[in-house]
Amino acid sequence: MSKSDAAVCPVCPRHCRLNEGETGFCRARRAEGGRVVAGNYGRITSLALDPIEKKPIAFFRPGSCILSVGSYGCNLRCPFCQNDSISQRGESAAEYQATTPVELADLAERLKRERGNIGLAYTYNEPLVGWEFVRDCAVEIRRRGMCNALVSNGCAEEAVIEELAPLIDAANIDLKGPSQEFYDWVGGSYDAVCRTVETLHRAGCHVEVTTLVIPGRNDSDEAIDAIAARIASVSLEIPLHVTRFFPRFQMTDAEPTPVATIRRLVSRASGVLPHVLPGNC
Repeated sequence: MSKSDAAVCPVCPRHCRLNEGETGFCRARRAEGGRVVAGNYGRITSLALDPIEKKPIAFFRPGSCILSVGSYGCNLRCPFCQNDSISQRGESAAEYQATTPVELADLAERLKRERGNIGLAYTYNEPLVGWEFVRDCAVEIRRRGMCNALVSNGCAEEAVIEELAPLIDAANIDLKGPSQEFYDWVGGSYDAVCRTVETLHRAGCHVEVTTLVIPGRNDSDEAIDAIAARIASVSLEIPLHVTRFFPRFQMTDAEPTPVATIRRLVSRASGVLPHVLPGNC
Protein backbone atom coordinates (compact mmCIF):
# COMPACT_ATOMS: atom_id res chain seq x y z
CA MET A 1 0.00 0.00 0.00
CA SER A 2 1.31 3.43 -0.88
CA LYS A 3 1.19 6.35 1.53
CA SER A 4 -1.43 7.91 -0.75
CA ASP A 5 -3.76 5.06 0.30
CA ALA A 6 -2.81 5.24 3.96
CA ALA A 7 -5.06 6.13 6.87
CA VAL A 8 -4.58 9.66 8.20
CA CYS A 9 -4.59 10.25 11.94
CA PRO A 10 -6.92 13.17 12.79
CA VAL A 11 -5.83 13.67 16.40
CA CYS A 12 -2.96 16.14 16.24
CA PRO A 13 -1.44 18.56 13.70
CA ARG A 14 1.09 15.94 12.56
CA HIS A 15 -1.64 13.99 10.71
CA CYS A 16 0.52 10.87 10.39
CA ARG A 17 -0.22 8.82 7.26
CA LEU A 18 -0.06 5.17 8.23
CA ASN A 19 -0.28 1.94 6.29
CA GLU A 20 -2.07 -0.98 7.95
CA GLY A 21 -0.26 -2.00 11.13
CA GLU A 22 2.02 1.04 11.23
CA THR A 23 2.37 3.14 14.38
CA GLY A 24 2.43 6.93 14.34
CA PHE A 25 5.04 9.37 15.55
CA CYS A 26 3.44 9.35 19.00
CA ARG A 27 4.17 5.61 19.37
CA ALA A 28 0.62 5.16 20.68
CA ARG A 29 -1.70 5.28 17.65
CA ARG A 30 -1.73 2.72 14.84
CA ALA A 31 -3.53 1.97 11.59
CA GLU A 32 -6.06 -0.81 11.98
CA GLY A 33 -8.87 -1.71 9.61
CA GLY A 34 -8.30 1.35 7.46
CA ARG A 35 -8.41 3.90 10.28
CA VAL A 36 -6.08 5.11 13.01
CA VAL A 37 -6.93 3.90 16.52
CA ALA A 38 -5.48 4.31 20.00
CA GLY A 39 -3.15 1.35 20.37
CA ASN A 40 -2.57 2.34 23.99
CA TYR A 41 -6.29 2.23 24.88
CA GLY A 42 -6.66 0.92 28.44
CA ARG A 43 -2.93 0.26 28.80
CA ILE A 44 -1.82 1.78 32.08
CA THR A 45 1.82 2.40 32.94
CA SER A 46 1.35 4.67 35.96
CA LEU A 47 -1.31 4.93 38.65
CA ALA A 48 -1.10 6.94 41.87
CA LEU A 49 -3.23 8.93 44.28
CA ASP A 50 -1.66 12.40 44.20
CA PRO A 51 -2.33 15.80 45.72
CA ILE A 52 -4.03 17.83 43.02
CA GLU A 53 -1.41 20.51 43.50
CA LYS A 54 1.15 18.04 42.09
CA LYS A 55 -0.48 18.15 38.62
CA PRO A 56 0.10 21.14 39.10
CA ILE A 57 -3.42 22.49 39.59
CA ALA A 58 -3.36 24.96 42.45
CA PHE A 59 -6.77 26.63 42.45
CA PHE A 60 -9.22 23.77 41.86
CA ARG A 61 -10.27 21.84 44.97
CA PRO A 62 -7.02 22.73 46.81
CA GLY A 63 -5.98 20.27 49.48
CA SER A 64 -7.70 17.36 47.75
CA CYS A 65 -6.20 14.25 46.19
CA ILE A 66 -6.95 12.75 42.79
CA LEU A 67 -6.30 9.35 41.26
CA SER A 68 -3.75 9.94 38.48
CA VAL A 69 -3.37 7.63 35.51
CA GLY A 70 -1.00 7.49 32.56
CA SER A 71 -0.25 5.29 29.57
CA TYR A 72 2.63 5.57 27.07
CA GLY A 73 3.41 7.77 24.09
CA CYS A 74 3.62 11.46 23.20
CA ASN A 75 3.27 13.45 19.99
CA LEU A 76 6.13 15.84 20.87
CA ARG A 77 9.86 15.18 21.20
CA CYS A 78 10.98 17.68 23.80
CA PRO A 79 14.72 17.13 24.36
CA PHE A 80 14.13 18.19 27.97
CA CYS A 81 11.24 15.77 28.66
CA GLN A 82 10.86 15.30 32.41
CA ASN A 83 8.92 12.02 32.07
CA ASP A 84 10.60 10.32 29.12
CA SER A 85 10.58 6.85 30.70
CA ILE A 86 6.93 6.47 29.63
CA SER A 87 6.09 9.41 27.38
CA GLN A 88 8.82 8.55 24.88
CA ARG A 89 8.18 4.81 24.81
CA GLY A 90 5.87 2.72 22.70
CA GLU A 91 4.09 -0.59 23.18
CA SER A 92 7.21 -2.74 22.75
CA ALA A 93 9.17 -0.86 25.43
CA ALA A 94 6.47 0.10 27.93
CA GLU A 95 5.39 -2.04 30.86
CA TYR A 96 1.65 -1.73 31.18
CA GLN A 97 -1.43 -3.28 32.74
CA ALA A 98 -4.70 -3.54 30.85
CA THR A 99 -7.82 -2.00 32.36
CA THR A 100 -11.20 -0.62 31.30
CA PRO A 101 -12.89 2.72 31.94
CA VAL A 102 -15.41 1.04 34.24
CA GLU A 103 -12.68 -0.68 36.28
CA LEU A 104 -10.75 2.55 36.63
CA ALA A 105 -13.85 4.52 37.60
CA ASP A 106 -14.74 1.83 40.14
CA LEU A 107 -11.29 2.20 41.68
CA ALA A 108 -11.65 5.99 41.75
CA GLU A 109 -15.01 5.65 43.49
CA ARG A 110 -13.62 3.23 46.07
CA LEU A 111 -10.77 5.62 46.80
CA LYS A 112 -13.32 8.40 47.18
CA ARG A 113 -14.91 6.48 50.04
CA GLU A 114 -11.63 5.36 51.59
CA ARG A 115 -9.29 8.31 51.06
CA GLY A 116 -11.28 11.28 49.79
CA ASN A 117 -10.34 10.98 46.11
CA ILE A 118 -12.15 13.58 43.99
CA GLY A 119 -11.86 11.87 40.62
CA LEU A 120 -9.42 10.96 37.88
CA ALA A 121 -6.49 12.88 36.35
CA TYR A 122 -5.15 11.95 32.92
CA THR A 123 -1.43 12.66 33.09
CA TYR A 124 2.18 11.35 33.14
CA ASN A 125 2.47 10.65 29.40
CA GLU A 126 0.54 12.70 26.82
CA PRO A 127 -3.09 11.64 27.43
CA LEU A 128 -4.47 13.13 24.20
CA VAL A 129 -2.68 10.57 22.00
CA GLY A 130 -5.17 8.14 23.55
CA TRP A 131 -7.98 10.65 23.93
CA GLU A 132 -10.71 8.04 23.34
CA PHE A 133 -9.76 6.35 26.61
CA VAL A 134 -9.81 9.74 28.35
CA ARG A 135 -13.30 10.36 26.96
CA ASP A 136 -14.67 6.97 27.99
CA CYS A 137 -13.18 7.18 31.48
CA ALA A 138 -14.42 10.74 31.89
CA VAL A 139 -17.98 9.66 31.11
CA GLU A 140 -17.79 6.96 33.79
CA ILE A 141 -16.26 9.35 36.32
CA ARG A 142 -19.02 11.91 35.71
CA ARG A 143 -21.67 9.23 36.21
CA ARG A 144 -20.26 8.73 39.69
CA GLY A 145 -20.38 12.45 40.46
CA MET A 146 -16.62 12.87 40.44
CA CYS A 147 -14.18 15.22 38.66
CA ASN A 148 -11.95 14.84 35.61
CA ALA A 149 -8.59 16.61 35.29
CA LEU A 150 -6.41 16.75 32.19
CA VAL A 151 -2.65 17.37 32.23
CA SER A 152 -1.52 17.77 28.64
CA ASN A 153 0.79 19.43 26.15
CA GLY A 154 -2.41 20.64 24.46
CA CYS A 155 -1.13 19.85 20.97
CA ALA A 156 -4.30 18.37 19.47
CA GLU A 157 -6.83 19.22 16.81
CA GLU A 158 -9.78 21.36 17.82
CA ALA A 159 -12.35 18.58 17.23
CA VAL A 160 -10.67 16.41 19.87
CA ILE A 161 -10.61 19.19 22.45
CA GLU A 162 -14.19 20.23 21.73
CA GLU A 163 -15.42 16.68 22.33
CA LEU A 164 -13.49 16.35 25.58
CA ALA A 165 -14.04 19.86 26.95
CA PRO A 166 -17.56 19.31 28.37
CA LEU A 167 -16.22 16.35 30.37
CA ILE A 168 -13.11 18.03 31.82
CA ASP A 169 -13.44 19.97 35.07
CA ALA A 170 -9.85 21.15 35.43
CA ALA A 171 -6.75 21.15 33.25
CA ASN A 172 -3.13 22.10 33.27
CA ILE A 173 -1.79 22.76 29.77
CA ASP A 174 1.89 23.15 28.95
CA LEU A 175 2.70 26.32 27.07
CA LYS A 176 6.28 25.34 26.43
CA GLY A 177 7.47 28.47 24.71
CA PRO A 178 6.43 31.87 23.36
CA SER A 179 6.32 31.16 19.62
CA GLN A 180 6.19 28.67 16.78
CA GLU A 181 9.98 28.93 16.58
CA PHE A 182 10.20 27.33 20.02
CA TYR A 183 7.63 24.69 19.04
CA ASP A 184 9.67 23.84 15.94
CA TRP A 185 12.37 22.68 18.38
CA VAL A 186 10.01 20.34 20.24
CA GLY A 187 7.98 19.27 17.23
CA GLY A 188 4.59 20.84 17.93
CA SER A 189 2.17 23.61 17.06
CA TYR A 190 2.07 26.80 19.13
CA ASP A 191 -1.30 27.79 17.65
CA ALA A 192 -2.85 24.40 18.48
CA VAL A 193 -1.77 24.67 22.12
CA CYS A 194 -3.11 28.22 22.47
CA ARG A 195 -6.38 27.10 20.87
CA THR A 196 -6.65 24.24 23.38
CA VAL A 197 -6.34 26.68 26.28
CA GLU A 198 -8.99 28.91 24.73
CA THR A 199 -11.40 26.05 23.98
CA LEU A 200 -11.19 24.56 27.46
CA HIS A 201 -11.59 27.96 29.12
CA ARG A 202 -14.57 28.83 26.92
CA ALA A 203 -16.21 25.53 27.87
CA GLY A 204 -16.07 26.45 31.55
CA CYS A 205 -13.12 24.23 32.47
CA HIS A 206 -10.79 25.51 35.17
CA VAL A 207 -7.51 26.00 33.26
CA GLU A 208 -3.98 26.50 34.53
CA VAL A 209 -0.82 26.73 32.41
CA THR A 210 2.74 25.54 33.01
CA THR A 211 5.93 26.73 31.37
CA LEU A 212 9.07 24.68 32.05
CA VAL A 213 11.96 27.15 31.91
CA ILE A 214 14.92 25.89 29.88
CA PRO A 215 18.15 27.90 30.31
CA GLY A 216 19.06 29.64 27.09
CA ARG A 217 15.79 28.72 25.36
CA ASN A 218 12.80 30.39 27.03
CA ASP A 219 14.27 32.11 30.09
CA SER A 220 14.42 35.65 28.74
CA ASP A 221 12.26 38.59 29.77
CA GLU A 222 10.90 38.69 26.23
CA ALA A 223 9.85 35.04 26.36
CA ILE A 224 7.97 35.32 29.66
CA ASP A 225 6.39 38.59 28.54
CA ALA A 226 5.02 36.87 25.42
CA ILE A 227 3.76 33.87 27.38
CA ALA A 228 2.05 36.01 30.02
CA ALA A 229 0.47 38.22 27.36
CA ARG A 230 -0.87 35.21 25.46
CA ILE A 231 -2.46 33.78 28.59
CA ALA A 232 -3.88 37.17 29.56
CA SER A 233 -5.51 37.45 26.14
CA VAL A 234 -7.64 34.44 27.11
CA SER A 235 -8.23 35.33 30.77
CA LEU A 236 -6.35 37.14 33.50
CA GLU A 237 -7.64 34.50 35.90
CA ILE A 238 -5.64 31.64 34.34
CA PRO A 239 -2.79 30.77 36.75
CA LEU A 240 0.72 30.35 35.34
CA HIS A 241 3.23 27.91 36.85
CA VAL A 242 6.82 28.93 36.06
CA THR A 243 8.71 25.72 36.62
CA ARG A 244 12.34 24.78 37.06
CA PHE A 245 13.98 22.37 34.61
CA PHE A 246 16.20 19.50 35.74
CA PRO A 247 18.49 17.58 33.37
CA ARG A 248 16.64 14.68 31.72
CA PHE A 249 16.23 12.73 28.48
CA GLN A 250 18.47 14.29 25.79
CA MET A 251 19.64 17.16 28.02
CA THR A 252 21.35 15.29 30.83
CA ASP A 253 24.46 17.44 30.43
CA ALA A 254 22.54 20.70 30.93
CA GLU A 255 22.42 22.64 34.16
CA PRO A 256 19.19 22.96 36.18
CA THR A 257 17.39 26.26 35.87
CA PRO A 258 18.73 28.61 38.55
CA VAL A 259 16.20 29.34 41.26
CA ALA A 260 17.00 33.03 40.83
CA THR A 261 15.82 32.81 37.20
CA ILE A 262 12.49 31.34 38.27
CA ARG A 263 12.01 34.07 40.85
CA ARG A 264 12.82 36.77 38.29
CA LEU A 265 10.39 35.38 35.74
CA VAL A 266 7.65 34.89 38.33
CA SER A 267 8.05 38.51 39.41
CA ARG A 268 7.94 39.75 35.83
CA ALA A 269 4.90 37.67 34.82
CA SER A 270 3.13 38.82 37.98
CA GLY A 271 3.03 42.28 36.48
CA VAL A 272 0.55 40.89 33.93
CA LEU A 273 -1.16 37.93 35.60
CA PRO A 274 -2.46 37.89 39.19
CA HIS A 275 -1.69 34.20 39.79
CA VAL A 276 1.91 33.22 38.99
CA LEU A 277 3.56 30.41 40.94
CA PRO A 278 7.11 29.00 41.00
CA GLY A 279 7.51 25.25 40.48
CA ASN A 280 10.20 22.69 41.33
CA CYS A 281 12.04 25.19 43.53
